[in-house]
Amino acid sequence: MLRFDVVTLFGPMFDAITRSGVTGRARERRLYELVLWNPRDFAANAYRTVDDRPYGGGPGMVMMAEPLEKALAAARQRQKSSGVAKPRVLHLSPQGRLLDHPLVAELAKEQGLVMLAGRYEGIDERLVKRVDDEISIGDYVLSGGELAAMVVIDAVVRQLPGALGDAESASQDSFVNGLLDHPHYTRPEVYEHEPVPAVLLSGNHADIARWRKKQALGRTWLRRPDLLDKRTLSTEEAALLQEFRNERESKA
Repeated sequence: MLRFDVVTLFGPMFDAITRSGVTGRARERRLYELVLWNPRDFAANAYRTVDDRPYGGGPGMVMMAEPLEKALAAARQRQKSSGVAKPRVLHLSPQGRLLDHPLVAELAKEQGLVMLAGRYEGIDERLVKRVDDEISIGDYVLSGGELAAMVVIDAVVRQLPGALGDAESASQDSFVNGLLDHPHYTRPEVYEHEPVPAVLLSGNHADIARWRKKQALGRTWLRRPDLLDKRTLSTEEAALLQEFRNERESKA
């Protein structure tokens, strides 16, 4: 079982992943567990203060190091008591390493993850230096780290054996092999005068696999060419991509 502990001021937000969909079913099957920690429970005063004005001036408030560190320590200790030798501590931040499939696969191999979901203008830098990794889900700013933490949990849980109804689903997702996914079709066979590609109705599994690989390569070339720049194409893949480009040019 993979153990998640999240330090957050807004625990109820996580009902979105624990009570529905793939992540809800995976939790029911005890493929993972999620424990939430409110840093206000570790505040030093009766007002449960967890933020203060930034030194040097400026707008907004900054989350204080002490209550966050105490909450993280409690989360680490809980995981160690559950048998996790060394929980990996993550801070969700737009300044972190960009979340991609290799990182998701890496995190899915961990026994336990402790995540810090910050708020306001950020957290005291002296605490940031004490986490293992900073992770970003994109080049934009959210109101807090909760949504980012849920994205990480959802992506990681999908990789756990038994989380998906079809064991091959995760292996065929976009980005798993460095490409975008191929197009998908279902009934009816013709919709708004547009038919399903004939190859998908042929029953020839080799032809279908070839078509899907060609479409995945072509779609990646059209929409995310940067992914192809990072990938060395095999001779077969290069030929399929050229075939896709030729077909596109002939239709144009």
